[in-house]
Amino acid sequence: AGGAAGPGSAARRRRRGRAMGAEAGGPRDTAPGQQLRALFYALPPGESSFRTVEEVPDYVEKSIPFFITFIGLEFAVSWIQKRKLPGRINDGISSLSLGILSRLPDVLFRSIELISYIHVWNNYRLFELPWDSPWTWYLTLLGVDFAYYCFHRMSHEVNILWAAHQVHHSSEDYNLFTALRQSVLQKYTSWMFNLPMALFIPPSVFAVHLQFNLLYQFWIHTEVITKLGPLEWILNTPSHHRVHHGRNPYCIDKNYGGALIIWDRIFGTFEAEDAKVVYGLTHPVNSFDPIMLQLRPLAHIWNTFWATPGFCNKLSVIFKGPGWGPGKPRLGLPEEIPVITGKEVPFNPPVPGYLNCYALVHFAVIVDLYTELLASVTILSQGTVLLRIGFIILSLASFGLLIENKSKAGILEIIRCLIFIGVYKLGYFRSQFSFLGYAYEV
Repeated sequence: AGGAAGPGSAARRRRRGRAMGAEAGGPRDTAPGQQLRALFYALPPGESSFRTVEEVPDYVEKSIPFFITFIGLEFAVSWIQKRKLPGRINDGISSLSLGILSRLPDVLFRSIELISYIHVWNNYRLFELPWDSPWTWYLTLLGVDFAYYCFHRMSHEVNILWAAHQVHHSSEDYNLFTALRQSVLQKYTSWMFNLPMALFIPPSVFAVHLQFNLLYQFWIHTEVITKLGPLEWILNTPSHHRVHHGRNPYCIDKNYGGALIIWDRIFGTFEAEDAKVVYGLTHPVNSFDPIMLQLRPLAHIWNTFWATPGFCNKLSVIFKGPGWGPGKPRLGLPEEIPVITGKEVPFNPPVPGYLNCYALVHFAVIVDLYTELLASVTILSQGTVLLRIGFIILSLASFGLLIENKSKAGILEIIRCLIFIGVYKLGYFRSQFSFLGYAYEV
């Protein structure tokens, strides 16, 4: 009823859907070893070239188990090296919440990056490079990474783009959780930087490298890896990317590369790691609420736009740097960047231990429901999908308030739990682990 189905029929339809997808040239399966190498951009052309976009595996979704494994490994190595964990529960939940939020639009719509690229390819391409040529593969590697460099640099130098990208920089920790802290809005501006490649590079090749470039950037968000010797000259490494995430004056607007650091060296935006990096925004947001973290920068631009006199100045609020003001240079004044003393204390409101445990357990439930949604979205009605997405957003907002120990968090959490019981009993939610159904209700 209403798009829900019993577990038996859902499983049968899922198996049937996979079989039909295989017959129709659907996404190919990848072996665990291939998936692991995809994380490090180490799948050669022979293993990652496909004739059509439909055949390209969803490398990002299939990397989720490896994300979890590497996060656990990072915790273990950090404890062995420094006798401390690489992050905090509240910041980790916030980062993962932002990561889930950023992926929810893809549940409903095909990636705008692929839609726009395929449109240009179908209607305006000048010529067609062979999809199975290693030369096409390596050219696309360079093209996607250079497009990312351009977009990433603009995201720091154009205020309206920074309003989306700043979400990724808002953590005051630096660990693999931070890699998953992504913006909902960023993809709706990044797509245009890839369009020149659509004039000659097949969409299937582009779709592979778009994912590889993103996956590569996961493992460089860590402090447990120091320097990588000669590779530091060519590749973007944890050391280089730590600088990019720093709010020390020497770190601002440096090291924009995705998989390669060569663009920063060519265009003068490279900076080697020197003094201890202090992470986060120059003006910390002091919140773990994922909705607020996504939207508050836009509200700030809106208010500044109307408060700034003069039409040209109003346009400058949108299109110049986030540090700009009337009478200042385009990117603001370097001397206005707050001085780093080394005694900065990350935002960490006091929360009872039981509340952290409660938020962690319930967040794990939402992660389970989210991954089940990804696995079954093709067999669910649109109404059921929207219901699940709405509940996930409500839950993530509630967890953000809980780990800040806000006064109204309890009321929202009671409402959330009552909604959960209702829709779970009606069959609109389903765990991947059926044996946990009763535990979830409790």
